[in-house]
Amino acid sequence: MAYYEETYRLGSAEMIHAPGIVRWAVNGYRFPKDRKILVRLIADGWNIPDDAAIALLSGASPYVIEDGDFVVFKAPARMN
Repeated sequence: MAYYEETYRLGSAEMIHAPGIVRWAVNGYRFPKDRKILVRLIADGWNIPDDAAIALLSGASPYVIEDGDFVVFKAPARMN
């Protein structure tokens, strides 16, 4: 299986501020018992692969905030 790097852009919505949610989830990811639910929240909430969510939350893929409302990061993606 080959891997490549993909750029992810997590946007905000009317009631959801992506940078705030990501900061909160990164902080919570430090606690092993909370990791599974936080990965689900990010992966399902923005429809990204679990591997990308783990890379974001674990700090393996650093992120930047663009225009105050978008979280942008690069993470490995599987190529089938």
